[in-house]
Parts: sequence; C-alpha cells; structure tokens
Amino acid sequence: MHRFTIKDIENMCAIKAHTLRVWEQRYDFFKPQRKESKHRYYDNEDLKALLRVAYLYHGGWKISRIASLDTAAILSQVEAIRQAHPESEQQILRLLEASVDFDEPKFNALLDQMIRTQGLEHTVVNVGYPFLQRVGMLWMTNHVVPAQEHFSSYLLQHKIIAETDKLPQAAPGAPQIAVFAPRGEHHELPLLFINYLLKKGGWQTIYLGSNIGLRDLPASLTASASHIYLHLITNFTGFEIDDYLEAVCRANPEKVVAASGVSVHVATRSFVNLRLLRSDAEILRFIRQLPASAARNS
Repeated sequence: MHRFTIKDIENMCAIKAHTLRVWEQRYDFFKPQRKESKHRYYDNEDLKALLRVAYLYHGGWKISRIASLDTAAILSQVEAIRQAHPESEQQILRLLEASVDFDEPKFNALLDQMIRTQGLEHTVVNVGYPFLQRVGMLWMTNHVVPAQEHFSSYLLQHKIIAETDKLPQAAPGAPQIAVFAPRGEHHELPLLFINYLLKKGGWQTIYLGSNIGLRDLPASLTASASHIYLHLITNFTGFEIDDYLEAVCRANPEKVVAASGVSVHVATRSFVNLRLLRSDAEILRFIRQLPASAARNS
C-alpha cells in the first residue's frame, strides 16, 4: 500500500489541493488519514475513491450532489457516464484507477475500447501520454514505485506494437528509414509510436529500438536506408547534443538524419543532412512530406 500526499492527489485528480481541503471541511464523503505530524495522507482506496469523485466532477457534476451519494451510487453513476461520454480527462482517470492496483485485465480492456472507438493516434496522444505524465509526477516525488509506471507503459507499448503489425506493407520503392534511440535512452514508447506513424505514412521502417550506441549503428543499417530517425528525451550519450548529432551526420553523410525529442530542442548547430524536429507538428510534417518527395526523386 502506498501513501499519497495531498499534492499527489492534486496531480492525479487535477483538482487543486485547496479545493480538496474545502471539500474535506464541508462534506463527509472522504476523510484523509493523519500522520503523527498531523499532515494528511491517502492510501490506495482513498485515491481510487477520489478518482471516481474527480471523474464526476470533471464531467460537470456539482460537488454537493456527489457528496450526497454513497459509494455504490457513485460507482453506478461513474459507469453510466463512462459509457455515454468517453472524454479524454475521464479516460485518464479510468486508467489511473486501474493502474493503482496493477489491474492488467481492466487496463487492457480500457485501452482496447479507446483504440476501437477513437483510434490509436487519439488514444496515445490525448490519453496515453497525459496519463503517463501524471503517473510520472508521482514517480519523481517518490510516492509511486517505478514498477507502476513500467506496468502502464509496458501495456501501452504492446498495444502500439499490435496496431503497427496490422498496417499494410509499404509500397515497392518507398524510402527506408532506420528508427532508434541513442545509448542511455530507455524511453521506448514514443519511439514505437513514431515508428507506427512512419509506417502508416508509407515509409519502410527499420526499427532498431532504444539504447543503441554509435558503434552499433552503421552495422545495423541496410545499405538501402536513405534516412535515419533518432528520438532523444534524456541525453546520456556522453556527448553534448550538438557533438552527438554531428557524429551521426558525419558517419552517415549520404543519409538524411531526422532528430526529435526534448534533448534536441537545445541543439544550436546545423548540418547539411540534419532535420531537427522540435514539435509534434514538425514531426508530422516530416512523416507526411518526405516519402512522396523521395519517391519522386528515386
């Protein structure tokens, strides 16, 4: 069982700590426990109960109405609204509720429903990423074990892989692109999603995965690959980002090198064969425009 602070609850439920304190004073539907220091703390059951309250609250319910319901009635109302209004914030709260107890069947069922009704791209961008960011807030404050984020990320990654496998093969002559994350980068979920978008956009992808060193890169590429795509969130390559990008570009002078991720935002130097993608819009523009132009030039 984990102990959560009121700040953790604020981050998870997207309800201000001040508001939670006011609710505690005015209504009797939840009472946090107290440490010897008198500071509030919440356990798993408290968090799940507050996630349900937040679900109704974000759905437009007044808190006085929610407070008048018992636990069974709140659960009943949550289920009814879930089926009628699958909005992103509420979907995030549903995933959080399932992940608190590592409920894999429920987590998978929720993802499957979202992908089936709204598609993979909407699910990842509007639900999956915001959900992981919220869980990450607790991990960084040492209030959720890393296993909880790994559990959720692992399941979402497998949904992306499954949806990627359903995509048709690229057309003959489509440009090839090698996709990887550099040495020390273990965030594979965004890389898998980029690989999915590239394949959906008509590219032939060579997926090399995460934690790939510079020395491993040339041997892993086929001679026919015309592009390299790297995604870097945390720079543990051992190089300054400009020096690392220069090394990749110089080692592959005949290939276009595209780079995205938070770490490339601070790059300042330019190279003839480098394309810096500093926003989601630039990533999508690269994916959608380059295959057609490359095919015309081949």
